[in-house]
Amino acid sequence: MNLKKILTLAAIALVLFFVIAQPGHAAGLVSNAIDFLRSSAESVITFVSNIFKG
Repeated sequence: MNLKKILTLAAIALVLFFVIAQPGHAAGLVSNAIDFLRSSAESVITFVSNIFKG
């Protein structure tokens, strides 16, 4: 097995363990990540809009 496949399987196992062990905390982290991505996208849109306004 190559290193990339081992690391991928280990990451999946870690995520599954975290979701099973602490589902509330995991859901909070996912919610925070989605909020961060939404905020980042809005910031980029505002930036690009301001470039083409002026």
